[in-house]
Amino acid sequence: METTIQDLFTSQQVLFRTDRTLPVKFRKERLKDLYLAIRKWEPAIYEALEKDLHKSHEEAYLTETSIVLSEVREAISHVARWSRREPKAPSMAVLPSRSYVVKEPLGTTLIVSPWNYPVQLLLCPLVGAIAAGCTAILKPSPYVPHVSQVIADMIADTFEPAYITVVQGNREVNAQLFDLPFDLIFYTGSPAVAHKVMEAAARHLTPVVLELGGKSPCIVDRTANIDLAAKRIAWGKTLNSGQTCIAPDYILIHRDVKERFVASFRQHIKAMHGEDVQQSRHYVRMVSDKAFERVSSYLKQGDILCGGHTDKAERYIEPTLLDNVAPDAPVMQDEIFGPVFPLITLDDDGRPFADKVVDFVRSRPKPLAFYYYGKEKTGWDVIGRTSSGGACINDNVMHIVNTNMPFGGVGNSGMGHYHKRESFEAFSHRRSVLVSPSWIDLPLRYMPYKLFALVRHLV
Repeated sequence: METTIQDLFTSQQVLFRTDRTLPVKFRKERLKDLYLAIRKWEPAIYEALEKDLHKSHEEAYLTETSIVLSEVREAISHVARWSRREPKAPSMAVLPSRSYVVKEPLGTTLIVSPWNYPVQLLLCPLVGAIAAGCTAILKPSPYVPHVSQVIADMIADTFEPAYITVVQGNREVNAQLFDLPFDLIFYTGSPAVAHKVMEAAARHLTPVVLELGGKSPCIVDRTANIDLAAKRIAWGKTLNSGQTCIAPDYILIHRDVKERFVASFRQHIKAMHGEDVQQSRHYVRMVSDKAFERVSSYLKQGDILCGGHTDKAERYIEPTLLDNVAPDAPVMQDEIFGPVFPLITLDDDGRPFADKVVDFVRSRPKPLAFYYYGKEKTGWDVIGRTSSGGACINDNVMHIVNTNMPFGGVGNSGMGHYHKRESFEAFSHRRSVLVSPSWIDLPLRYMPYKLFALVRHLV
């Protein structure tokens, strides 16, 4: 008899209610199991990433497995401390009672991941689920079939399905999953699908963590170190061929440094990927024909300053800078998710460059990331007048590498955050518990409030 999605969900609910996942010892053992499983399946993971995305071993390690393994090690070391109840100072009104915050697992959870970082973005949330004491159904992306199958095999080889399991399929499977009363849905993907996730979750009042994306601006002021800015931006935009939720999406550049930036950008692309970028083993391809067609169509929406070559058979798009792009063009409306980079030129004519930048960014939905290159003081000023999930001054993408900081979006770019302890917290409920003594019972709170004047003075 075929096991249905409903069967898997019910079996996880049943297992969670046995309290097997609650002891910290159990959680640590399962985290160790996950760590050993990733080590065992590493070669198969790298081979699958190369097949699906043309991702090199080095990039796969740096952007996928190393991040997950670091999260697992952190959770193993600290889950006991994270799980302890926290004493809280009592207010005057509850003395002599004691107060605590208890961390309890939310329960049976769903983790849905995208295709661009299919290992990291599926397994990092799983670390939080295991550390918190939850069960989890994992739903990887069908756009990376080799990776999804390896992950499914690895999870099946490591955990019982009633605890952690993988469900594969397309949007119909997503709809079935979203219709179930999970205790948490952790979704990473597009804002369009996020609307459907929230709509479905609302029927059961299910909490959600949404890690989305958006058009992350990259600001290049005339006070920037232009060569270093071009080098770091070229790396951030070509990492995973721009298929990164926090990739710099478009550039707002000061007119005085535009020519120098373009020349330096071209030079650093060549230094990182060679004379012929297509031959670089570190340059990732578009994930699908549909993605290739969408991103390559943007090349017609401006003047090409550098790059522009494509190969449909390989789903290859060369890193490209676009000039003279209309602010309302699709390339400036859609999240690009590819190596096409529109430039919007601004100056100090009439108003300061920083003010024009702030107005431009504020006129659009809140992005997942914000990048400023120039004087740090001005960077803080611009960041203080805008909003984004995260930000860097004189860098890009690297804020996600510091997993001691929370990662997440705001507004259109998501809600909730995770990484290390934040992942544990995302899958936990902070439960307030008051412990009152029975050896004393103060009369102040009881009707008919004879001591009301004293109570009013105290509280």
